[in-house]
Amino acid sequence: MPIRQLSETVINQIAAGEVIERPASAAKELIENAIDAGATRIEIATAGGGKSLLRVSDNGAGMSPADLELAVKRHCTSKIEETLTDIRTLGFRGEALPSIGSVARLTILSRQPGASEGAEISVHGGRLTPPRPAAVNPGTVVEVRDLFFATPARLKFLKTEKAEAGAITEIVKRMAIAFPKVRFVLSGADRTTLEFPATGDDHLARMAQVLGKEFRDNAIELDAMREDVGLTGFAGVPTFNRGNSAHQYAFVNGRPVQDKLILSAIRGAYAETIPHGRYPIAVLSLSIDPALVDVNVHPAKSDVRFRDPGLVRGLIVGAIREALAQQGDRAATTGADGMMRAFRPGFSGFSQAAPVQPWSAQSSPSRPLGLDFSTPFSGGVVREPAQQPFAAFSQPSARAEEPLATAAPTVDVDHRLGAARAQIHENYIVAQTGDGLVIVDQHAAHERLVFEALRKGMKDKRLASQALLIPEIIDLPEEDCDRLMVHTQEFDRLGLAIERFGPGAIAVRETPAMLGEVDAPGLIRQLADEIAEWDTASGLAAKLDYVAATMACHGSVRSGRRLRVEEMNALLRQMEATPGSGQCNHGRPTYIELKLSDIERLFGRS
Repeated sequence: MPIRQLSETVINQIAAGEVIERPASAAKELIENAIDAGATRIEIATAGGGKSLLRVSDNGAGMSPADLELAVKRHCTSKIEETLTDIRTLGFRGEALPSIGSVARLTILSRQPGASEGAEISVHGGRLTPPRPAAVNPGTVVEVRDLFFATPARLKFLKTEKAEAGAITEIVKRMAIAFPKVRFVLSGADRTTLEFPATGDDHLARMAQVLGKEFRDNAIELDAMREDVGLTGFAGVPTFNRGNSAHQYAFVNGRPVQDKLILSAIRGAYAETIPHGRYPIAVLSLSIDPALVDVNVHPAKSDVRFRDPGLVRGLIVGAIREALAQQGDRAATTGADGMMRAFRPGFSGFSQAAPVQPWSAQSSPSRPLGLDFSTPFSGGVVREPAQQPFAAFSQPSARAEEPLATAAPTVDVDHRLGAARAQIHENYIVAQTGDGLVIVDQHAAHERLVFEALRKGMKDKRLASQALLIPEIIDLPEEDCDRLMVHTQEFDRLGLAIERFGPGAIAVRETPAMLGEVDAPGLIRQLADEIAEWDTASGLAAKLDYVAATMACHGSVRSGRRLRVEEMNALLRQMEATPGSGQCNHGRPTYIELKLSDIERLFGRS
């Protein structure tokens, strides 16, 4: 069969199959063009989920008739010249418009500011109609009708109109977060109108428009720099989470991306603070020299490749963890909101509670833990009482007819978590603050304190290791051995001692004692794979954190343990001083705060 040159229409349709996957892909390309043209107002209209109609109007720089004619030809662009090493715009390939025109009915109307008239050009299924004069406001209007009419097979792979409309909405949200100075309006016969007014330099206000007002109250600001990479944005407190990763937004030099390295870094930063199956909310913006990142690795430009992926991942993980360490003792405001909803008339999601019981000198559960909260926290060391059970200590008593507050020693309620007033159901501490009350889960709270103390001890000194009677020899490709040997000092600090054993093998001589019996070959191969993928070796540290979290869970004060008021107050003070104390090791909240105004609303006082 002889080789022949494909027609221009077929070439464009092949390109369209890579660039324009669905209506949302077309919307993304058109919105990017509008932003690159300097638009401050972008309106998107759809019908039939974008399959019947997709119209993008902007007030950008517009195009002349000559530019219009070039814009619908492949590889014609105003955004780059001879190199791909300095890309500072969203678009750069010059493929979007000709690709759309080859599979749909494309019409473009444009007028430059100051021009006496505009121009219109059409491309229907690859057939070009030359530019002609047209009445249009300054800017550009791109209208796409009957998407994929020229390639019917592609239509069969599209989802329902509702799903396609939802995908376009998600694209607009990502663009809106990235460009808060631009006003976005999304409307159409297949949806309710969605509008994001411009917020100028107030990025958090735009994020609140997209992610909801709750995000503003539960977000921690990020601002970090490492070498030539900067990171800004906001990360939600761990207890403010969702059931999927759809609320994680990442941008590289203003470009929305869905990069697996960044998503993995977010997941790693929240390790041991988010419940399994839950995802944090985060908006991250990376600024990096364009020469150090390759955006030309995916037709949709949603993936990027960093020259130093380890640096980028380390920056994200470090910045988020540092922010959580500074403010991570905060609990999400949604906990109090949920409690308020539960008390509304007609809510049936809870059963009638048992009577509240103050602390007392009644008998405690068998073998109570003898943790001393009356002195500064000493790393969560668990010890048995030397002479008598915990409940036998002298402590105030309270009868039902006595005012509860008189049983507690005087403690300043101006502490952020207030002063302990009662223990109910032998697990929940009720504390009074200056403007409300706090309810603390004593087991979850102390579990976090013990875990943080264990983790700090792991960082401050070399972890204990167990020497293998006979070193385990593991055969690996030579390049994996080379990667592992680069991280030997890091491994040694974590209790894993390895050395080279010939060109294609690693000898394991010691393993971390915390891990107990270890599958050394599996561990080493997993670390080698991780280093090859991410250029980091954090997997071992993550395993050790998991073991520490398990130890903390079993070594913390248990539910059902009755505490003295001094112990409760000491626990509250330690929570205030400990990073991440707003959630336990499993990601559940450790306390819920109710403002006095919320309580008064429950009783109709406001």
